[in-house]
Amino acid sequence: MRHRSLLVLTTVITTGALTLTACGSRDGESKDNGGGKTVVVIGVDAPLTGSLSALGQGIKNSVDLAAKTANKNNEVPGIEFKVEALDDQAVPASGQANATKLVGNKDVLGVVGPLNSGVAQQMQGVFASAKLAQVSPANTNPSLSQGDNWGKGEFKRPFDTYFRTAATDVVQGKFAAQYLFKDAGKKKVFVVDDKQTYGAGLAAIFSDEFKKLGGEVVGTDHVTVKETDFSSTADKVKSSGADSVYFGGQYPEGGLLADQIKKTGANIPLMGGDGIQDPAFISASGEANEGDLSTSIGFPVEKLPTAKTFIEDYKAGGYKDPYAAYGGYSYDAGWAIVQAVKAVAAANDGKLPSDARAKVVEALGKVSFEGVTGKVAFDQYGDTTNKQLTVYKVEGGKWVDVKSDTFNE
Repeated sequence: MRHRSLLVLTTVITTGALTLTACGSRDGESKDNGGGKTVVVIGVDAPLTGSLSALGQGIKNSVDLAAKTANKNNEVPGIEFKVEALDDQAVPASGQANATKLVGNKDVLGVVGPLNSGVAQQMQGVFASAKLAQVSPANTNPSLSQGDNWGKGEFKRPFDTYFRTAATDVVQGKFAAQYLFKDAGKKKVFVVDDKQTYGAGLAAIFSDEFKKLGGEVVGTDHVTVKETDFSSTADKVKSSGADSVYFGGQYPEGGLLADQIKKTGANIPLMGGDGIQDPAFISASGEANEGDLSTSIGFPVEKLPTAKTFIEDYKAGGYKDPYAAYGGYSYDAGWAIVQAVKAVAAANDGKLPSDARAKVVEALGKVSFEGVTGKVAFDQYGDTTNKQLTVYKVEGGKWVDVKSDTFNE
């Protein structure tokens, strides 16, 4: 993710702890929940099973908490929020099928997710065709919001229904390169990626910035998702003379790669993006991970004054899984949809209009509030205006934050 120069955040979000529902009242044709309220559904798409389920469950639970909080506080008079969570297993085709299912539920007025940029690519068009807003708490690939030619300085938003509370890889990749070169003092890096949209894109941005700073990319290689033997890549790293490794990918492969590199005798740190910043990265390795690095969006939630209530309410909610890396961003994504629904209803005498979905998309572009992760607002591309990042280091078998800042390009 992304941070530089700590911001002082003083506002605290009100939270609660109950359930969320998704909507369905349209100018007199409201779907009643049995208590006289219109039901509005907030969809969630994330990997709820499989190797990335730790992150997906945290996303789902955090949106659930946002919905319950809205209901408890009667945030939108006359409306009860509910959540419909679907499992994409980090598979693009599954995400596309889920998008179609969510579009088919007329009570869904907004969707939080997905986790993976590659999955998002297959979902965006489906949502756009139905004028249904999606807000991702974790996608970082720049092309999702700025178009395929963003690297050439040609910015064109592909879908006006797409928003995200996570900063992009343009920010994260550059931030990582600057830390590794300037702060960690590494000059010769070996770059590896998993050939996926997220990993390959992040690795490319990192490499460009590292070379601009004066560093040398002494070798590159690719690994395949769900494989476990990376000894060939590890041997290449060892023979290259690299003083560090940058990995674009997720923690299942990243943890094994770090392990196998160290087994060659190459006692050098592996650095990656938010995709590896998970305890499972450390546990995947039989070798000590001391000194390995990652970047992640935002500041550590536990250290944000604005996140205190969220953390307390999440714990009180009794969720089985932790909120994980994207919990705060997921809560803020869900709350952004709640605020957009609130604005749409308020502008229509307290009722949802027949074109509520399109109106929610429009309202999201104007949303602005102090969230769990800080100021929540979106720019002309649907990207978050909050470009905070943190570098983490493995110390004593845990990820420990070592530098947080707001990134200014």
